[in-house]
Amino acid sequence: MKKKNIGVFLLVIMMIAVIAGCSSSSKEKVKLAYVAWDSEIASTYVVKEVLETKLGATVEMLQVDAGPMWAGVADGSADGMVAAWLPSTHAAYLEKYGAKIEDLGANLNGTKGGLAVPAYMDINSIEDLKNSDMAAKLNNRIIGIEPGAGIMTTTEKAIAEYDLSDYTLLESSSAAMAQELQKAYDNNEPIVVTGWTPHWMFANMDLKYLEDPKGVYGADEQIHTMVRQGLKDDMPNVYKFLDQFEWTAEDMAKVMIEVQGGKSPEEAAKTWVESNPDKVNAWVAGIEL
Repeated sequence: MKKKNIGVFLLVIMMIAVIAGCSSSSKEKVKLAYVAWDSEIASTYVVKEVLETKLGATVEMLQVDAGPMWAGVADGSADGMVAAWLPSTHAAYLEKYGAKIEDLGANLNGTKGGLAVPAYMDINSIEDLKNSDMAAKLNNRIIGIEPGAGIMTTTEKAIAEYDLSDYTLLESSSAAMAQELQKAYDNNEPIVVTGWTPHWMFANMDLKYLEDPKGVYGADEQIHTMVRQGLKDDMPNVYKFLDQFEWTAEDMAKVMIEVQGGKSPEEAAKTWVESNPDKVNAWVAGIEL
C-alpha cells in the first residue's frame, strides 16, 4: 500500500473511532433509586428496560432503603425513582425532602398498606390483637420488613395507638417477611405481617387486611414518580418518559409473579415490555427515538 493511501486509511480509522466515542459518550446515563420491595423491583426494572431499549440510555440501579432513596433524589445523586408511596406511607420523607424534589404525579393508583393475616385466622381488626390469647398464639410478634420503611414507621404508630406494647415489631426484609408468611400459611399457623398491595403474596395466598378503625394506615394510596431538580433540562427525553410512565396494579402483579416464580427481574421486565407495546408506546409518545 502506498504511503499516501496508508495515511488516508489511518485518518479514516481515527475518524471512525472519534465518532464511535462520541456516540457512546452521548448516551444518557440514568441513575434510578429503589427499595427492595417486590412491587418496586417490578416497576423500576420495567422503567430500566424501556430506558435502555427504547431511549438508548444506560441505567444504573441504586438499591437502598426508603430514606436514602428519597435523600438521593433530593441531593441529585439519583436522577429519579418510581417508588414514592403517598400520601401516608412516605409522608415523613415527603415533608423532609419534598421541596428539593419534583413530583411527576402518580404512576399507579389503588395501593394499600396495613397489617395482614391469613384468611383462616379468626381475627378481623387490629383491636383484636390486644386479646392475650391471640398475642400468645402470635408469640407477641408482628413480622416486619426493612427498618426505616414507611410501613414500619406507621406500624410503630399503630402499636402505640392500639396499645399493643406487648408486641415486638420484628425488622427483617420484604423477602424474609414473605418467606415467613408463606411458611406459616403452608402449615396453617397464625401470623401477622406488615403487608401492602400490589404484592404477589395476595395472589398466591388467601390473605386479609386487619381493619384499622383508628385510620393509622390511612386510605388507599398512590405510587408517585419523583425526579431530581434539573432533570427536565439535563435529560428532556428521560424526563418526558418518566412523566408519562403509568400502569396498573394488574400490570405490576404480572411482573412480580414472574419474578417470584423464578425469573430474574430483568427477564420479567423484558417479557412484560415486549408483551405490552401499546402501553410502552404511550409512555414514549412525543419522544424522538
